[in-house]
Amino acid sequence: MIGQVSVAAATAALDYDLFQNTNWNTASKPRVVRALAVTGSAAINDAAFDFFIGQHLVGRFFNTRAGVIAPLQEDVVALGALAVPVGAKLAAIVADAPATNPLIVRVY
Repeated sequence: MIGQVSVAAATAALDYDLFQNTNWNTASKPRVVRALAVTGSAAINDAAFDFFIGQHLVGRFFNTRAGVIAPLQEDVVALGALAVPVGAKLAAIVADAPATNPLIVRVY
């Protein structure tokens, strides 16, 4: 796993970068992102973020499970093998803010 965050609904407002306060959103060596999982908020698919590698938009991802629960294997979305160049920033910009409960995001 590359990293995980849990961000409170009150903090995860529109345009907020869920990864901004992490020490793993950039690295001094190349990495590969293989999958992503997101859970939380009040209902399935009621929160979303745009996932970026550097300036490249990978896609929009929605929470697949509601409540305060860590992602399970069935929540993991395979992305293939996405190269992350040295110094490129991983970002998760909130596009649809969660109603309640934190968003929990794992990057593999």
